Amino acid sequence: MVYRGHVKNGIVVLDETPSLPEGAEVQVAVVPPDTKESTLGARLMKFAGKLEGLPSDLARNHDHYSHGAPKK
Repeated sequence: MVYRGHVKNGIVVLDETPSLPEGAEVQVAVVPPDTKESTLGARLMKFAGKLEGLPSDLARNHDHYSHGAPKK
């Protein structure tokens, strides 16, 4: 069974009251906060402008630089 709740003043407070016997052993697992950015573009923006020394025509001639194809 999984019960959800939150911490209030250092005490775990469950969202609903479970029917567990007194003295039952339980395990609490902390759920990490959802930190995902909304779009792939937003997540990739942290890499924008980080690479230096690339040819100015890299986007146009990617196949040339990656695979040796003739330049466009």
